[in-house]
This record gives sequence, structure tokens and C-alpha cells, in this order.
Amino acid sequence: MSDSALTPDRDVLEAVNGVIVPGFFGTELPQWLADALDEGVAGVVYFGQNISERTEELSAAIRAHRANALIATDEEGGTVTRLESVHGSTIPGPAQLGVVNDPEFSAAVGAAIAARADAVGINLVFGPVADVNTNPANPVIGVRSFGTEALTVATHVAATVRGIQASGAVAACAKHFPGHGDTHSDSHLALPELSIAVSEIEDVHFEPFRAAIAAGVRSIMTAHIRVPAWGEAPATLNPVILGKLRALGFDGVIVTDALDMAAIRESVGAGPGAVAAIQAGADLLCIGNPQTNLGGSGEPDADRQDYLEVRDALLGAVTSGALDLDQLRRAAERVRLLATELEAARGPARPQTVEPEWAAVTRAAIGVHGDVVRSKARLSLLDLRARATLAVANESDAFRLAFAAHRVVDTPARMTRQGVGALDHLDDVLGHIRGDDDLVVLVDRIGVPGAQRDALAHLAGSRPDAVVVNVGVVPDDDSLSPLDRIDARASSALAAGIVAELICAGGPA
Repeated sequence: MSDSALTPDRDVLEAVNGVIVPGFFGTELPQWLADALDEGVAGVVYFGQNISERTEELSAAIRAHRANALIATDEEGGTVTRLESVHGSTIPGPAQLGVVNDPEFSAAVGAAIAARADAVGINLVFGPVADVNTNPANPVIGVRSFGTEALTVATHVAATVRGIQASGAVAACAKHFPGHGDTHSDSHLALPELSIAVSEIEDVHFEPFRAAIAAGVRSIMTAHIRVPAWGEAPATLNPVILGKLRALGFDGVIVTDALDMAAIRESVGAGPGAVAAIQAGADLLCIGNPQTNLGGSGEPDADRQDYLEVRDALLGAVTSGALDLDQLRRAAERVRLLATELEAARGPARPQTVEPEWAAVTRAAIGVHGDVVRSKARLSLLDLRARATLAVANESDAFRLAFAAHRVVDTPARMTRQGVGALDHLDDVLGHIRGDDDLVVLVDRIGVPGAQRDALAHLAGSRPDAVVVNVGVVPDDDSLSPLDRIDARASSALAAGIVAELICAGGPA
């Protein structure tokens, strides 16, 4: 591209570009990205801000520049969605599927995700999550996981992979190897460390990845986590860890988690991180979301800057001899082969997929503790949840919309999405809630002691009639609060609709 001081051979530029999938701003193809696709960029990653009613046209525009472009997105069902980020997912989430424990139903979810993706031109789904959520304090996985037991997670990962890949036109990407389920920090914000025994990692956390490989998963995403027993470098940049993935029998595409995440950005930087990832054995570099990159420039062309940072670092490493060109070419060829096979399987006609009645089965996964039915004409919705993580990446108002279909809903603005804070602040907010309103309290971090549990204990004294809706990990101790509670196991439109029906059943329409 003309804005780079580097003038590489066409062959080298295509090898470099062939391992990159950048994010970008907007719902139309920017010129810099069109030029990059012409110069061999492997494809793109869609985030919520790229999705509109014209996404299929956007995908067609991308393929007009690169016919076999990989177009990827995070679509997990439940709490994490890009296609439905405006209003929340209408598909069951992993934690719900783990409770239902019907592999065929999980496969149907995978098939529906693939059909929805394919309908708008997406051919690579960053999912399912293969992490075993053994740490209830995990701030970034939680209900994105199928559960806490390796066998359960493995069973549903394999089923979901089969569902996603059934048509041959969409690839699944199991994530995040070697397993992000026992961490206590978010790799979007820091570099987590997995300090458990190696035997536990290999026996428990590897198991869902073994199942995904046996199911034929086409790609696997790395985790930006450090395993001290295997070296200081995070898994994405660690040849020992990526070698263990290949030793499991995986011969598909190894995709990095986003290089703009703090675990990479604040340690080595996205450019050097890209070079180290390829050196370690990764094949495809996900640059990330320019809209949520906390270390980004904030400039209107930050998406292009992010791409050039990675591209030019790779070009420089090849020129200096730090990065072996043959290794880079092998990675690009593995990516190209996947993209070509997916494009060949797309075909001109897409069969119509009839989706199951998701709510009928999902309702069985939603736990009810006590008598949660409330019947007053008005309802106040108090949101004590932590702010949405960058993985979730949206603040959809699914619960307010769901309750509004049944009642007049008031949302105390001063508390919404601000966390619990001091209990005197909670009392101040409660003082502004009408005493004759039903009170519904949204939480997501009561799986472990902390501010949200403290708030529930306080509410038990001041508003014992409140109903708690927990969208996070279910606590082991059901006696932690006497308040009536629903465990939704997802923060999604589907979960919100079911919850609203449970609470408002028999009340005013």
C-alpha cells in the first residue's frame, strides 16, 4: 500500500497479508480494506458495529475483491452475539445447553448459528467456547462455557462443531486453547496466568479440544494466557503450547485471539506479537476490534493503523530474517486452503433451515428458586451487573424490553450498569423506587463472595419481595440469600423473554 515505507516483493506481501484478518469501522467496505484485500489479505472479522440490514451486501463487496475471503465473527449464542448485538441473542447459550445436556439440541444450535452466519456471507464462526469453567470467579468465560465438568463441555463442544460445520460452507473455531476456564482475570485487560498443575490442564482443560479435533473442527483459537510450567510467553506466542495443540492431532488453522487485547498489546505490542505468534506456530492473526481497542489511537483511521502495524511488523521481520518466509508461507497456505474449501462449498443456493422452538427446551435450563411470580402493574428493574466485558461487547437492553412487553417498567438510571458500589448508594437508589412497584434485580457475579452478594443480603432486609435474576454463574450455596431467584444462565433476548414470562405470569397484560 502506498502509505507504507516498505516496498516488498509481491510474493512476500501476499504471504504476509495471507495470515491477517483485520477488523474495521462501519457497515461499508472502506477503501483501505478493499486495497488490502486486492493485495491478499485473508479476510475480515465482523464485530457488532459492522452488522446491519445490508451485511450480506457488505460480504459480497468483500468477495468482489477476494473471492475466497474468510469472513469471521464471534457468534456463541446466549450472552455473546455479533449478529444480534442490538437486542441480544435469540439462540440458547452454552451454559443453558450444558444443563439441557442434549447433544442433538446443541448440534441444532450449531446448525442454526451456521445458517444465520451463512445467510449474511460469514464463513468462519469463532465458537464454540471449549473452556471448562472450573473457576467460578472467572470474569470473562462464565456462562459462555458449557459447564464445569470436562466431559460435559467436551460432549457439547463436539456436537456444536458438527452442527456448525454440517453444510461444509461454514467453519467452527473452538476457543481458547489451552483453556481459559480457570483464570481469574480477563485477557482483554491483563495477562492471566494458569498456575494449576500441568496434569490438570492436560486431563481437564485439553479434553474439549480433543473432542473438537475428533469432530473435525477446522480451526482453533489460542488464549492470551501464561502457563508458567510451559514458559513465560502467553499461549498465543508460545511454541511449546502451540506444539502441544499440534501433538493432539490438530492439523487445521490455528487462529490467534485478538492481538489488540491488553495481554498482548501491553506486553509485547500487536506488531511484535504478530511476528511471535507466527514464529510460535499460529496461522491466522486476528487483529481485533478497532472500536473497543483500549490502546488504540482513537483516530478515524485507527482500523487501518492497526492493520498496518501488524502488516509492517511482519514485513520487517521477513526482511531482517527474524521471521522465516517459508514458515509464513506454510501458514498462509493453510489459511488459503481453508478459505478455498469453504468458498467451494457455499454454492449459489442456501437451503432453508427450520429452527426449533428454542424457548420450549431452554426453559428447562433456567433455575427457579422460590415463588418468583409478581403481579403489580408496574415493575422496577434494578441492574447491578458489572459492565459488559469486551468479549460480550454490547450493552443490549434485552431484559427491559422483555419486561416492557408485560408491564410498565422503570429503570433507575443512577444504578444501571454502574455496579453495586457502596450500600448507602444502593439505599439512595432504592429510595427513588416506588414502593408499590414489583422489584426485579439483575446480577451476574454472585457465584463468589463480593459486592453483588453483599447487595443481595442488604436487599433481603429492605426489599424482601424483590426477585433476583442471575445471568451469571450459578452459586453453589443456594442459601446465600433468602430472596426469590431465577438463574437464567445467559444475558440474552431468549433468556430475558423466558424470565419475563416466569415473573409476569398471571399478572396485568
